[in-house]
Amino acid sequence: MKPATVLGRVALALWLLLPLAGAAQQQETQQQETQQQRAQSQPYNNAPVWREVRSGKEEYTSIKGRETGVLVQTYGETWRQLKNGWITPIAGWLIALVAVLIGAFYKWRGSIKVHGAPTGRLIERFTPLERYTHWVVAISFVILGVSGLIMMLGKYVLLPVIGYTLFAWLAQLSKHLHNFVGPVFVVSLLMFIVMFIKDNLPRFYDFKWFANLGGMISGGHVPSGRFNAGEKVWFWIGVVVLSLIVSASGLVLLFPNFDQVRAVMIEANVVHAVAAGAVTAISLGHIYLGTIGLEGAYEAMRNGYVDEAWAKEHHEYWYNDVKSGKIKAGTAEGTPVAPQAQH
Repeated sequence: MKPATVLGRVALALWLLLPLAGAAQQQETQQQETQQQRAQSQPYNNAPVWREVRSGKEEYTSIKGRETGVLVQTYGETWRQLKNGWITPIAGWLIALVAVLIGAFYKWRGSIKVHGAPTGRLIERFTPLERYTHWVVAISFVILGVSGLIMMLGKYVLLPVIGYTLFAWLAQLSKHLHNFVGPVFVVSLLMFIVMFIKDNLPRFYDFKWFANLGGMISGGHVPSGRFNAGEKVWFWIGVVVLSLIVSASGLVLLFPNFDQVRAVMIEANVVHAVAAGAVTAISLGHIYLGTIGLEGAYEAMRNGYVDEAWAKEHHEYWYNDVKSGKIKAGTAEGTPVAPQAQH
């Protein structure tokens, strides 16, 4: 191809592109004029700037890293509306409803007492290690639950009552407690699961316990193993599933230095809030039965021992295994329980 021909074609292409370049130049000029007119007529209208900021487009920054060039994550507004409009009120009312139902049940039923007279013979129900592990999990759970509720519901419930100054101090304290107690809960929770998982495996007699609701309504005797079916449900749903979800999502939020993007942090926060609200509501039933709801339950975890009458009435299958020697358990004096005589 001759040079003259090549030059001719290039000239033709440039000539054809001139209108497009002119149109682009004209559009840019019009945008600048529009912005200048808006700056004069609406001097505080920064909508175009914020639209660009909120676009999520990666821009230049001297600090390099994941999302460092994104000034505003619009996903955060979705999270805010979901948390404030749905998660927080539903979790708050659910916890309040469970508390009211437990209060009504206690007023109607009262504390469930042992029907038989105490024998004076004590059986070791929990070893010192089991009790210490349980109390570390329980105390850290309560601290996390209370501090979490203050951070989630405090501005709606406490702020109007105690004012900004006291609430700010309380919220800051709750945040620090939540952050530092969290890892303690996670470690002790794993130990707790390993320690008690064997005794919480489902058994066929658990169905009978469910069918009779453990005798809590009728007052009848329903035998069970070391842990009844209700305690097993709490263990698997409350301790294993929900508490592990809370722990995993909490670690994502607690250690952002592992370079999680903001979307991951937002999703972890939603999962954490939902699971924490659910496990807090369910835990109220466990706390109730372990304190004022069931006579002798708190003493069993505090001292480690229960009277034989209590063991036989509430956990008869476990009591029979202890008395037959299938399960080793000590007495208050530290000696093994004497097996029942075989007839």
